[in-house]
Amino acid sequence: MIDTARPTPTASERAARRPPTAATEPLDVAARRRRRDGRRRAATTDLLGVLAWVSAAFAVALWLMSPGSHTVVGIGGWLTDAGIVAGLIATDLVLVMLVLAARVPLIDRTFGQDNAIAVHRSLGKPVLYLLLAHGALLTLGYGASAGTGPIAQTIALFSSPDMPLAYLGLGLFVAVVVSSLVAVRSRLPYEAWHGIHLLSYAAVLVALPHMLSAGSVLAQGTWQRVYWIALYVVALGLIAVYRFAMPLVVTFRHRIRVVGVEPVAPGVVSIHLAGRDLDRLGTRGGQYGVWRFWTARTWWHAHPVSFSAVPGRDRARITVRDLGAGSARLGRITPGAFVSLEGPYGLFTSRARTAPYLALVASGIGITPVRALLEDTDLRPGEATVLLRGSDADQQYLWHETADLAAATGSRFFTMVGRRATSRASWMTEDDLRRGVSLTSVFPRLLDSDLYVCGPQAWSDQVVLEARLAGVPEHQIHQERFGS
Repeated sequence: MIDTARPTPTASERAARRPPTAATEPLDVAARRRRRDGRRRAATTDLLGVLAWVSAAFAVALWLMSPGSHTVVGIGGWLTDAGIVAGLIATDLVLVMLVLAARVPLIDRTFGQDNAIAVHRSLGKPVLYLLLAHGALLTLGYGASAGTGPIAQTIALFSSPDMPLAYLGLGLFVAVVVSSLVAVRSRLPYEAWHGIHLLSYAAVLVALPHMLSAGSVLAQGTWQRVYWIALYVVALGLIAVYRFAMPLVVTFRHRIRVVGVEPVAPGVVSIHLAGRDLDRLGTRGGQYGVWRFWTARTWWHAHPVSFSAVPGRDRARITVRDLGAGSARLGRITPGAFVSLEGPYGLFTSRARTAPYLALVASGIGITPVRALLEDTDLRPGEATVLLRGSDADQQYLWHETADLAAATGSRFFTMVGRRATSRASWMTEDDLRRGVSLTSVFPRLLDSDLYVCGPQAWSDQVVLEARLAGVPEHQIHQERFGS
């Protein structure tokens, strides 16, 4: 048996996890310190963005500095060189996408992994269009110079030793982008989508030989060639280190196993975990990990799930809702199952705060990072306000624990139960709409607060929209989306 009592920490346990000055620091001093830290993070984020665009601009400069750029002749030459530039920019942006998906700690701490993945996804279509333009322009350009048609020129290109690999890389990348479209991804099992997505690594590798063998931009013995190979080494090296090597190190260092599965509500369970030195994971309240449970029925499915309590020295806990076949199996895991972990990740933590006060809003299983964030934040009485929403009594996951934490920290605590309004788009119930409830009525100091929102995407988007309309600055809004 395991102890399934609510893991609400004592005051001394909370204090031991924080700098000794945090509890006594005046509110205005703490706010200035947070704003200063926020400006540093913003500056780092801006620098990373500038570096990404500079790398794309430098890809164009590679062509400008090549001998061939000064001797472009005729329509065929212009089409060919436009295709070369499109290919250079596209490949550079593909490498940027890989870096964004590599879960690099610096990017996670300053930009947030969810934001990095959002940018990663947004680049997919532009990169695909550039790659298609690259192939089409080169085919037309070579054909115009040789006096052949597109079909004959395509056949001629296939006779080159490296071109079949180039076409294979393009085909793989098309498969990755198409599988990531919402309409397609919603119909694919997660495992199938993830397997297709891994093809992006193969697409990058198989396209490299034809880039090094064709044309003069990356010619043998030039510094341009060294630079281009270095980009590949950095991007794929970061993937190798942070997506593969580091998770193995974390997994074998901490030796995490399941010690119990506790039902919380219909379709919701808390999975209690044990391991070595789990407090050394450096987990902050609000972060998540990517978990893999090594049983015959679950080993092939990775689960991005938030910690529902801050890990102690040898114990941790996550709380999972049944959102599909993969997560449903987690409720039937038997104690003793070995667990691997990637993470912790995420900027949905007190580290992202910049304002004097704290506003926490959660719905459904979105309670998990909010509950952990409240546990991990050193608060003065009245500094934080918590609002939890559920459609009915069955959705009040971990509410009692969160209420206990709010009481222990002197935080205001509110609940909202009932189905969302249907009369107009809103995050509230119909009854609350009629009574004139709003974010500013629940959070009187909303404009001086960091607002943390977690729940189903459509619902949390409505909360964020109201916050923006109320005048909350963008840097004070922190949104973590859950699928349901």
